[in-house]
Amino acid sequence: MSVTEYFSSDYAEAREKFTGAARAAGAELERFINPEKGPKGEELSTDIAWLGPRDADNVLVTMSATHGAEGFCGSGVQVGWFRSGRAARLPANTALLQIHAINPYGFAWLRRTNEDNVDLNRNFVDFDHPLPVNEGYVKYQDIICPKEWSDEIAEQTSAEIDRLIDELPPLVMQGAVSSGQYVDSNGVFYGGTRPTWSRKTIEAIIDSYLSNAKRVAIIDYHTGLGPRGYGERIGDGGAGTPAWERAQDWWGDLTSADDGSSTSAPLHGTNLNAMAARMPGADVTAIALEYGTRPLHDVLLAVRSDAWLHAYGDLDSHQGRAIKAFVRDAFYQDADDWKQMIWSRGIDTQEIALARLAG
Repeated sequence: MSVTEYFSSDYAEAREKFTGAARAAGAELERFINPEKGPKGEELSTDIAWLGPRDADNVLVTMSATHGAEGFCGSGVQVGWFRSGRAARLPANTALLQIHAINPYGFAWLRRTNEDNVDLNRNFVDFDHPLPVNEGYVKYQDIICPKEWSDEIAEQTSAEIDRLIDELPPLVMQGAVSSGQYVDSNGVFYGGTRPTWSRKTIEAIIDSYLSNAKRVAIIDYHTGLGPRGYGERIGDGGAGTPAWERAQDWWGDLTSADDGSSTSAPLHGTNLNAMAARMPGADVTAIALEYGTRPLHDVLLAVRSDAWLHAYGDLDSHQGRAIKAFVRDAFYQDADDWKQMIWSRGIDTQEIALARLAG
């Protein structure tokens, strides 16, 4: 079977492929229904597949669609892991937990964000305490998220952002745009005001399936940053922490958003850090696997135009359909060579994790 057949054209196809491949592999399935519907009125859900002993000390966790429109990539690796037979070759005392489409709304509607325009990877903060302040976003908000949108406005604001990226210290402007903000509910990289459905679902999955694990590896699949098709392994917790050092020992080519070595700016409220904190009795080794698609200029433009579209525009218009096609291409390169690169780096990353968990 060709690697390209593991990937899907939309959320519904991806879910069907995932659940079918998991059943065929003998995995145990559970479904979490999202309260919203898809663009065709379809039911949306996060589906999980567990393979291996329920009391295993070692568990490999993979997760797709933290940022919904990025779900094509991770889903393809998850489906292929079952279909290729690799999932059946688990080491002793080791289990596999695949979390498919943790943000099903974003996957179905081609949005990075969820049903509340919340970026799940900025939502894991303590809402009972003062929220992080992103002064850069507040300063440049009118440039980042204008309330009017046209080709001319897109060109002008993108040029201004590009200028600021060049003139300011490294990642300062990217951080202003993407590190997370909690003041503009219609804006980009919005962290929300309370835990989202997807965050609660992750927490429920951890409590139900991982509470007794001793060693856990987590690989969270992302797209949008870096060279096309290259999978950057971004460590969790910051360089120098025990978890980061352990991941560096496993994979050897880790980057960190905190020391400037990553294509990602430092972020607020990330899922991997919170997931590890929810398993205090386990050694958790977690990375984001980030694959490049298009130049950063295009990716930021896709995110900004999509935020405007859902806040002020018309999805069922020529402009709306053009923006959605642009968003899809910014986070999913529907090309055979790109899919092969995603697959090769993904299986290598997961096989290393399994070997080190067992060792």
